[in-house]
Amino acid sequence: MEKLLDAVAAVVCLVSPEKVQAIASRIRRTDASKAASALSGAVSTPVAAEVVDQLIDAWRSTTVHAEELASMLLAAGHVFTKATKQQSTELVWTGPTTPFVSARRTEQALLQVINAAEQTLFITSFVAYDVSTIVKALNAANDRGVVISMLLELSQEDGGSITYDSLGKMKTLVPTARIYAWRDKTDSFSEGRVHAKVAVADGQVCFITSANLTGHAMEKNMEAGVLLTGGLLPQQLSDHLHALVGTGLVTEIA
Repeated sequence: MEKLLDAVAAVVCLVSPEKVQAIASRIRRTDASKAASALSGAVSTPVAAEVVDQLIDAWRSTTVHAEELASMLLAAGHVFTKATKQQSTELVWTGPTTPFVSARRTEQALLQVINAAEQTLFITSFVAYDVSTIVKALNAANDRGVVISMLLELSQEDGGSITYDSLGKMKTLVPTARIYAWRDKTDSFSEGRVHAKVAVADGQVCFITSANLTGHAMEKNMEAGVLLTGGLLPQQLSDHLHALVGTGLVTEIA
């Protein structure tokens, strides 16, 4: 049965909902022994035809009736479509590209998160400088009433690890933003750094990336990340970041 369930999953993940319904309809009118001819031409690409063939082979090794299999396909297709609408995941990449995989650019993904914010926006980065497009988008978000929070690494002068005062500079560039630092660390985190690079808007969309808020990261470095829309993860990330503030683990700079 597991083989059949895997085959059903493969079909609904690859074939359009309309095609899944058409396949289910054909299956209802046949049985496993005649499935190959009944499903011939049901899909139009070689890859899709292969997963349909795998479905037929798996079906033949079970005692599942045609009506049962058709219902399995329709139910799996409905769940897959609903889950896909609730959450989407996109690959984000800056650097050399290939003709085989398409991906969003880092700057595009970060701007999408910022521009999507209606109430809250929380961004973390190790450093931040030379990002005029991001600064412009942040100030535009403030103008429409978004509460902006940013957590950045402290400079060496203030007990951190970088030579550049990212916090002070960002406070100048985005005056209304709430800028936070990780100052008071327990012994187990005494050498710790703010190395997370994330952005989350309204608990609805988040960007998790290797890229710092720098011009090179937006345009030249080889950086990778994922852009998540919907689902549980953006809200979990938002809750965690705001809890760091609420519990005093990170503190706002004056």
